[in-house]
Amino acid sequence: MDFYGFEPTSRLFLGTAQYPSPAVLGEAIRASGVDIVTVSLRRESGAARAGQGFWELIRSLGVRVLPNTAGCHSVREAVTTAEMAREVFETDWIKLEVIGEDDTLQPDVFGLVEAARILTDSGFKVFPYTTEDLVVAERLLQAGCEVLMPWGAPIGSGRGLNNVFALRAMRAHFPDVPLVVDAGIGLPSHAAAAMELGYDAVLLNTAVARAGDPAKMAAAFAQAVAAGRAARQADPMEPRDMAEPSTPVIGRAVLGDA
Repeated sequence: MDFYGFEPTSRLFLGTAQYPSPAVLGEAIRASGVDIVTVSLRRESGAARAGQGFWELIRSLGVRVLPNTAGCHSVREAVTTAEMAREVFETDWIKLEVIGEDDTLQPDVFGLVEAARILTDSGFKVFPYTTEDLVVAERLLQAGCEVLMPWGAPIGSGRGLNNVFALRAMRAHFPDVPLVVDAGIGLPSHAAAAMELGYDAVLLNTAVARAGDPAKMAAAFAQAVAAGRAARQADPMEPRDMAEPSTPVIGRAVLGDA
């Protein structure tokens, strides 16, 4: 599966916030083997060249940058941030976030669709952070998005996949659309479960950045994503309500009463 013409070797996308140090971030990215990392635009004076060491580190790792509009609560703010990010990072990729509720950081899906339409009309390749709602997904595709990024759970919660039924329905409803579970992933098993549902990739940040050993956790997530993808491709068995013996009863020795 490719994302706007780019086919990554890894199906894990990694965020770059909250790490203890740039060195730890670099170790985690290398251990994960990711091709794509998300970065937020730091609203600091360009004349001060603030944050240049961070950008130089990212560039030195040879990964694809996916800027995001994290923290934006309106269409205007998200569009302006995206335009600034395109200039700073020299890419037309944008992870679009329009937050509508502060406690859960749930997307404002109405503003999201509007912003997506404005940005795609301006030549952006939009990766929208959305809910698992099928109607919203359809509107985003009509607005020009070619990728959908439904949340697994609220950002930073580590709760995993809160609505497996809806995520499975989205995969079935849009079989040919690249789908990425974004947010709420806390454990490698959560990432594996998303891939077993047939998702094309998983994006996470906090679970690695806040781990006691971020590099080791990043490697664990990389293995989990690969395992989940392989399991999906292997056509796993369907769950059953009743037990079924793994050893056939035909040919079993019958012992008479003593």
